[in-house]
Amino acid sequence: MSKLTLGTHPFLLGFEELERLVERTVKSGNDGYPPYNIEQSSATSYRITLAVAGFADDELAITVEDNQLVIRGRQRDDSEGRVFLHRGIAARQFQRSFVLAEGVDVGEAIMENGLLHVDLTRAVPDTVVQTINIRKG
Repeated sequence: MSKLTLGTHPFLLGFEELERLVERTVKSGNDGYPPYNIEQSSATSYRITLAVAGFADDELAITVEDNQLVIRGRQRDDSEGRVFLHRGIAARQFQRSFVLAEGVDVGEAIMENGLLHVDLTRAVPDTVVQTINIRKG
């Protein structure tokens, strides 16, 4: 018995990329740090908010790579010369990835009270009706 996948279904032509996209999303399983929210602020806009307390603006990087929003953080180790009796706030790096649909654009990023907000907008495609002429063979 053969496995019928989304990309091989006879009524779903051209959706092979969607199956690869789902696989890539599953493989980017993040460890939960830093915590984040995703809000829908309107019918065509979203906001991703990451809790990045302790990170300075220059310790964060936001890139879009192959329809994937990647947010990286790397704190400088400033513990030289300091003696910690307890160290519960670790300086750790992170990489958080979000797969973006075609037509989703990354807007501005705002740092506010230890929260990094990244705004996204989705372009609404125009409805196109196309008439195909039938040629006699």
